[in-house]
Amino acid sequence: MKRLASIASALLLIALVVPSPAIAEFKAGVAVRIVTPNPLLPVTGGTGGTSPATRRIGELTVRALALVSNGTNVVIVNADFLGFPGILCERVRARVKEVPAQNIIIGSTHTHSAPDMYAFMNKDGKLGADLKYIDDVCAKMADAIREAIGRMEPAVLKSAVGEARGKIAYNYYAPALYDPRMNVLQFLSVKPDGKPIATLVNYASHPEIIGPDQGILSPDFCGPLYDRVAEKGGGIALYMNGAQGGMVTADCRDPNNPGKDIHTWEECVRIGQLMADEALRIAAPAPVQENPNLACFETIVKLPVQSPLMRAILASSPLGFKVTADGSVPAQVNVVHLGTAQILTVPGEALPNIGYYLKRKMRGRENLFFGLTNDALGYMLSKYDFDSFKRYEYITRTSLGENTAEIYVEQALKFLLSCPKP
Repeated sequence: MKRLASIASALLLIALVVPSPAIAEFKAGVAVRIVTPNPLLPVTGGTGGTSPATRRIGELTVRALALVSNGTNVVIVNADFLGFPGILCERVRARVKEVPAQNIIIGSTHTHSAPDMYAFMNKDGKLGADLKYIDDVCAKMADAIREAIGRMEPAVLKSAVGEARGKIAYNYYAPALYDPRMNVLQFLSVKPDGKPIATLVNYASHPEIIGPDQGILSPDFCGPLYDRVAEKGGGIALYMNGAQGGMVTADCRDPNNPGKDIHTWEECVRIGQLMADEALRIAAPAPVQENPNLACFETIVKLPVQSPLMRAILASSPLGFKVTADGSVPAQVNVVHLGTAQILTVPGEALPNIGYYLKRKMRGRENLFFGLTNDALGYMLSKYDFDSFKRYEYITRTSLGENTAEIYVEQALKFLLSCPKP
């Protein structure tokens, strides 16, 4: 009897000393690849084709953030392009075997001064994209993902949301109609120094201060944002855009010359550094979350292509866009739970009211809305706004159709509610 009691005591002691296998260590890793073309390539700001670039300011990059907890691997990637189509996301995922393909989430910053990744045909029927460059970017992105996975180390999380202060963004169509909230995810090493590994900034704004017409290839304000976060000790920065459609843009209005904008690199630096400073300010007081829960869910949303312009773009591109027999395009949508945060992706440029509505329905303490993620299928505006105002002529023409947003919102909500609570 005494021997049995001794064995029981020993087993209890082992259970107290040895960590339970059910409690997995949360890890994070990050990696960057420069994808600036050499020689320079033409740049694009939309469906109107490309413009020659004669010089560059800053570097274009792809940035991969790898996370793992309790056997779940998730990778979040941002790329300094106008858009990164779903067909290219598939190319990248096919090159990475370490993570389930559906758990690789790829978003574009939406800079308007980078090479064309859609392979648009211009009005003369000529291709403005370099197909070899596009494939090289996919290869470098896959390399960055694999490196980020290999660099994962034990980490803790900070998740925060707050209103970004200062002259950063506004709505060109209706100045106050935008979301000033900035979400920040910061990943800190558990090493004695506790330094940040990475800082992810989720905020809605068009990086189009430089634009496509100055002959400059540039990451726009995203470059100075990345640099400032690193300089301030925030680790490697990622920028995931939000609901910036119609037309939430950088507030580069000249205060001394009403009606004029400041389209200079110095203005990119001002806004990018201010965004970085605000992100670090918002993250600073957030409590540390140890071993945060990590879960990733995926669904496919089918969006009908009703716009003649968008049909022509998809049909003429040599990338091989997938269009189903009923004239729809499939798009991956993800929901990610990360500690107290919930993330929802949207495969296009949702207008601010759509972002506000879905954030209100989400179930995290902090709700992040990743725009232009897993695809970049034009503007997403409600049927009430579609072709209703003269101001909305352009975004109507470059939308898939009248019901795009309605279909996405209905299916995204159904999907959100089907996922377990964060």
